[in-house]
Amino acid sequence: MRGSATLFNVCEDNSVASKHVSLGLKLIHGIGAAPFGIKNSGFSYFLLLFYSQVIGLDPALVGLAITISLVFDAISDPLIGYWSDNLKSRWGRRHPFMYASLLPLPISYYLLWSPPQDWSQIQLFWYATILAILVRTAITLYETPSTALTPELSTNYEERSSIIGLRHLCGWFGAYSMTAISFLLLFPAFVTPQISDGRFNPKAYEIYGLVAAIVMFVCMSLATLGTQGKVPDLDRSRSHRNPLSMRKVFSDLRETLVDRSFVSLFMCALLGAIATGLAAALTFYFMTYFWEFSSKQLAAYVLGGFVSACIGFLLAPRVTKLIGKKRGAMLVGLVAFIGYPMPILLRVAGALPNNNSPYIFWVVWISAIVDIGLQVCFQILIASMMADLVEHCELKTGRRSEGVFASSITFIKKCVQGVGTMAGSFILVLVSFPKTARPGEVPQETLMTMGLYYSFGLICITMLSLVALSFYRIDRATHEQNLQKLGFI
Repeated sequence: MRGSATLFNVCEDNSVASKHVSLGLKLIHGIGAAPFGIKNSGFSYFLLLFYSQVIGLDPALVGLAITISLVFDAISDPLIGYWSDNLKSRWGRRHPFMYASLLPLPISYYLLWSPPQDWSQIQLFWYATILAILVRTAITLYETPSTALTPELSTNYEERSSIIGLRHLCGWFGAYSMTAISFLLLFPAFVTPQISDGRFNPKAYEIYGLVAAIVMFVCMSLATLGTQGKVPDLDRSRSHRNPLSMRKVFSDLRETLVDRSFVSLFMCALLGAIATGLAAALTFYFMTYFWEFSSKQLAAYVLGGFVSACIGFLLAPRVTKLIGKKRGAMLVGLVAFIGYPMPILLRVAGALPNNNSPYIFWVVWISAIVDIGLQVCFQILIASMMADLVEHCELKTGRRSEGVFASSITFIKKCVQGVGTMAGSFILVLVSFPKTARPGEVPQETLMTMGLYYSFGLICITMLSLVALSFYRIDRATHEQNLQKLGFI
């Protein structure tokens, strides 16, 4: 396999641990992030709105369903990550898991958006819960091993930010492409005499689920086959893989995950993901009810996400080079998350004109482009810092644990929909937001109160996230010292 030249063997340099990784390998690896981006945007932006406002399920039950699935993730994610670190097969450590997810993920994702409409609240709740668990477990089978390939591709401090940056760019493009298609094509196509706004037609979401499932399958297949040819060059683990027992699994996981820098980074990323999830869960509530944007304006808002993704992709490597990952993440994160709710706070304070003003959309749109771009940069830096923990912990444990650390990233990203969606649904319940409401039907007092709770929660969570990050201790010099001790440079 090492010497074969196949259609998918896109890396010209067999020494994938070298400083520079070919653009072809970066791209084919990056395409694999698109399915998670699609799933992420669906759970974050549409799931709460779909089940509560279109299907009529109580928003508290929607949040509970996602939270229950998160409990399963807390168990399955690290176990799958650890398993992929220790698996021995002719297809490598990671790829068997990636192949195993190719059908379960698209099928379960499609079914999630096609619930029976004549079921009771309890039946719909269990339907959403079971499908959410299946989707999230299937995405773990793919995303955790796929993410674990990143620190294996290169050990270089700056190159990792570049690889992860392109992967995040593909993930965000996948997410925003499906969202843009929904607003530009699907929702307008499902306007009927009975349903004047396609966003509230359940048939539109069924087609969305089908298209998303097909795109997921294609991208996953390309990325899995595209990196298969590099398997002999990726596994640099020096540990002897003994038969696993549950006692040894949890002992090794504990030894790996108690590291101070890991705990610091994990808590920072977890809180950041909750903040992002809260923002995402209520984004279209604010766009639809608070700002009263039309479907065309929402489509333009979504298209701005492509610009945001490019901003984050271009900014992250430069921040890494100029001031380092930790300082850069703290600075970028502070500006991004504090600035994101500013238009809402200005409206609550009476500093912005009413929704009839033509300037409102541009204020919100430009602000969102910049802030989301900074959030993308923040996420890239955090993921790159997590990759640097692989060598740091190898010195302490004698094991390379890319899969375990990748599972923490996967779990953190899922918290975007899990705890974030739960927090968003809690705010809706707290302000008594009406179910199946249409734009213009929600009292202004309810909208202003929702804006205050949302903004206060977002700012508090962000500050806690940055406090946690301050305890992270790996910089460029420390990383290079770790590589020297391990004999990589």
